[in-house]
Amino acid sequence: MVEIRPFRSIRYTEEAGDYKSLIVQPYDKIDQEMQKKYYMNSEYNYCRLTAPIEKNRYEVSKQRINQWIRKGVLRKDQEPSIFVYKQIFKLFRKTFNRTGFIAALRMHSYEENCVLPHETTHKEPKIDRLNMLRKTEKNLETGLLLYSDPEEITVNLFRKIMKTQPLIDAKDCMDVRNLVWRVTEKRKIKFIQEAVKNTQFVIADGHHRYETAIVYRDERRKQEEWTEDSAFNFRMSYMVPVEDEGLIILPTHRLLTKIQLTKETLLKLDSFFSVSEIDPKAECLENFLKSNNIAHVFCVYNGKRAYGLVSKNEEAVTEFMDATYSDEYRSLDAVVLKNVIFEGIMKAGKLRIDKDILYVRWINDALDRVNNGEAKLAFLVNSTTPEMVLKIARNLEKMPEKSTDFYPKMVSGLTMMDVSQGERL
Repeated sequence: MVEIRPFRSIRYTEEAGDYKSLIVQPYDKIDQEMQKKYYMNSEYNYCRLTAPIEKNRYEVSKQRINQWIRKGVLRKDQEPSIFVYKQIFKLFRKTFNRTGFIAALRMHSYEENCVLPHETTHKEPKIDRLNMLRKTEKNLETGLLLYSDPEEITVNLFRKIMKTQPLIDAKDCMDVRNLVWRVTEKRKIKFIQEAVKNTQFVIADGHHRYETAIVYRDERRKQEEWTEDSAFNFRMSYMVPVEDEGLIILPTHRLLTKIQLTKETLLKLDSFFSVSEIDPKAECLENFLKSNNIAHVFCVYNGKRAYGLVSKNEEAVTEFMDATYSDEYRSLDAVVLKNVIFEGIMKAGKLRIDKDILYVRWINDALDRVNNGEAKLAFLVNSTTPEMVLKIARNLEKMPEKSTDFYPKMVSGLTMMDVSQGERL
């Protein structure tokens, strides 16, 4: 059974200034250039907590939180609450709305089948966030989780709440409008708790942070007296119905930094895919992917020429697949690309992230990075759907890394949750 609870959020006060100068992208999306810009935006910018420039960043973050609370820049709410969170954004010349709620979600190991992953994770990011969590004793950022609400039970309540004045209304650096409503009324909170308690949640974004929080929870349980109400048993989370029309997944294109596209490789690809040369312009490549999306379709670019690949026979590629894979898993383009093309045909072996393989969001960016020599090849793909993410997770399978890119990211700096000793929910 899933359990969500309200929490006493630590939030910016008016002393901090305009939210536009305070809120930031998630820590793992902040590069050095963004970091410098955020620092220039405000002396209280949230990047100074999640991704400090200073060397001793974990200690720096802890000291800043305490200092900002003493100065009245941050303040903990007296009354526990949950938050309705809506993002309004433009993409592909259309306007989208994504709405969910932020609450404290009781953590479960994956084996308990209450909260499920959909992607594999890596050790290094978890070490970094664990050190930050140990030092600050705060959930600085949310993760994004999906749940099913086909009858719009929670959605209808959100609509009523959103007819009132929002607590926060601010655009972020990606030109996404972020609106937050605080809900303290016990009857409404109880309604949401009951509506979601019998559903499964699937982690869409933030696997590393969730798994880190599990490790931290288990550490704390060994170190101190605790109860089921102890805050460290919970994780501040942003939860969105999988049916939400604004739940957008962008494709994640792959760049190979060391492997060339040879005539021999093209011949091998031709055994499984219809291979055709196409105009290496971003618009043409995108149109090719969209017009052939009923099959496994890819584009590959080597800096001079581009080729379109469309699967000839679904059964032919299964020889590279593990017999235990579900039909849903076999149908994923990311799986076909990894198992069939990279491992089966190109014999690429284990591809190290940021060394042998890079991941990019936009086609133009992928082409540019091949043109400037950062990579030898770009493999372009279509995106998957939120419904497929849910199916794969419920099959207890994990997609290849970077199979999904939920857009936009949840901004950081709207809420913070205290998990220090003695904090109860």
